[in-house]
Amino acid sequence: MPEAEATTGAIAETGRTSRLATLLQVARARPRFALGYVIVLAAVLAGALAPLVAPYSPVEANPAEFLQPPSAQHWLGTDAVGMDIFSRVIYAPRIDLAIAVAGTLLSAVVGCLIGAWVGYHSRGGGLRGWLAYLVMRAADVMQAFPVFVFAIALVASLGQSVQTVVLAIAFVNIPIYLRLMRSQVMTIREMRYVEASLVAGLSDARTIARHVMPNAMGPALAQLSVNVGWSILLTAGLSFVGAGVRSPTPEWGSMIASGFQNVVTGEWWPSVFPGLALAVTVFGFSLIGSSVELFADPVKMRRLTRDLAARRRERAA
Repeated sequence: MPEAEATTGAIAETGRTSRLATLLQVARARPRFALGYVIVLAAVLAGALAPLVAPYSPVEANPAEFLQPPSAQHWLGTDAVGMDIFSRVIYAPRIDLAIAVAGTLLSAVVGCLIGAWVGYHSRGGGLRGWLAYLVMRAADVMQAFPVFVFAIALVASLGQSVQTVVLAIAFVNIPIYLRLMRSQVMTIREMRYVEASLVAGLSDARTIARHVMPNAMGPALAQLSVNVGWSILLTAGLSFVGAGVRSPTPEWGSMIASGFQNVVTGEWWPSVFPGLALAVTVFGFSLIGSSVELFADPVKMRRLTRDLAARRRERAA
């Protein structure tokens, strides 16, 4: 038994080493994927280490130093009330990433669960088939409204707070995951192993949980990181129009909005630097989404692995 356990451990360790080597090869072959992870890691570290890095408080105003240009004292300048822009920019990921990740994960969990059930029962008759049809029509109605207008309406009706913004982001994203999961499940449920599980006596719920959902999660996982970036934009947009995070809480959208009126008079830094931070972070999440889509697709991954192996053989020759 000890020898068998040692052999099993060695095999698992070899598999982990092989996967790590493959990831490193993919990073070298697709440097933009690595760039996406570096950008997002930098944003996360900026928010986590902000109290140690920020030279000033992100919420304390100093009217005597309002609209100071970038300098050695204030690296990115100050805004209209004298708050240090650099300090606020690196504190902002705390609120932006927290809202975006929480809202996206909530929408993914709810949307995938509903989508799996709807996809499994879409072609069936009876009450379950009708319920699946009604759920899809409700998703159509939700997606018929402009997303930003729909989010503003939700925040206005539920009250302006961080929790409301999270719920609004989750609500407008649910149909995306619902449709992705439904389309995958409708294909997977026709597979032989799903039929075998039903013949073996597993219930529909256990079949969905054990055999259908794990094999249908690839597109949803790829969409997850893209949606986090999109949710950051939505959070910033809501704050820009005054329906999101309230000032003086450091948040990129509200910072852009508060400094936008000064751009026409030449004080561009209160809006430009938060806008750049927002754009770069969203770009990083979009690159991560592309990499996750590749890793989750066995066909694309095998093709890339073959290409990498061919390149190595060419260099060795």
